[in-house]
Amino acid sequence: MSSDNGIDPSVPPSGSGCAECDAVGGWWFHLRRCAQCGHVGCCDSSPAKHATGHFRDTGHPFVQSFEPGEEWFWNYATDELYESGPELAPPGSHPADQPAPGPEGRVPADWAKTLRAY
Repeated sequence: MSSDNGIDPSVPPSGSGCAECDAVGGWWFHLRRCAQCGHVGCCDSSPAKHATGHFRDTGHPFVQSFEPGEEWFWNYATDELYESGPELAPPGSHPADQPAPGPEGRVPADWAKTLRAY
């Protein structure tokens, strides 16, 4: 597969957390990795929904879960779930010792109530 179809297996992830949340001291529930450019953003259950925002801004359709032990892909353009796909450049997830929600020290004590508000 190539970047022509929205997946570039050679591109590493942009970091171990949501790029935009890290920039402003925010937090996330789960992480998603763009399969085309490697951008790591927060999921739609997170307050800021940066992974979906990245799709809207760039048109990059595929993300892969960036959670340990998860290999599924999502296609934003077609709203399709794929149980697996090509192996992307490592690492395949955020560090296993990084909590979800995360990152440690920035998640509010009432995070579950906060998520229900979105």
